[in-house]
Amino acid sequence: MNSENPEPSPSEYRREVKTYVLRIGRMTAAQEKAYNDLSPSWCIPFEKKRLNFVDIFGNTNPIVIEIGFGMGDATAEIAQANPDINYLGIEVHRPGVGKLLNEIKKRDLKNLYIIEHDALEVLEEMIGDTSVNGIHIFFPDPWPKKRHHKRRMVQRPRTNLFAQKLAPEGYLYFVTDIIDYAEFALEELTATKGLKNKYNGFAEPQPWRTQTKFERKGMAADRKITELFFVKE
Repeated sequence: MNSENPEPSPSEYRREVKTYVLRIGRMTAAQEKAYNDLSPSWCIPFEKKRLNFVDIFGNTNPIVIEIGFGMGDATAEIAQANPDINYLGIEVHRPGVGKLLNEIKKRDLKNLYIIEHDALEVLEEMIGDTSVNGIHIFFPDPWPKKRHHKRRMVQRPRTNLFAQKLAPEGYLYFVTDIIDYAEFALEELTATKGLKNKYNGFAEPQPWRTQTKFERKGMAADRKITELFFVKE
């Protein structure tokens, strides 16, 4: 590696570009009410301080982080189906946060909390190293134009940060309906030190994963759903 042009650290890379654009979305009355009423209980404020998961969840169950849960329907279903796993959903779009808060209340979930903030900053500042048992990245923005590829979530050196936060034998599970992004992410994750592909190439669908709204849209448009499943060595 050229010492004059070293690879940027995950923090330097994050500050240069954002992996998302805040969409202007109007909240429904139900989403706004849920946000106002429930966010004090189920949303963790962003701060530059490591989270204590035992204090938050009241147990030592495995921790899974979902980056960009959208409207949160699949997130809530997975959390309800796995009460012995603790979930932390990270999302920047407030209508989706409000929708998921509604689901938390409706389903009486005790194992799901939300942070409304940039996921990379959350990982960097709030999540301890080797403290997470799984990271879900389902249908992230593919940034299809080549000049925007630098905004893609799953690429080096960002993937170094994911590996850093995963506990030994923890996993990263990525799903997309854009084959170009799947091939790109496969290369980036394969090149990430500490991560090993559980499969020979693309992964088999995991039976416990619930379909998302974006997945249904992709299937309706006849786009192939492609999955990657990497494990921390």
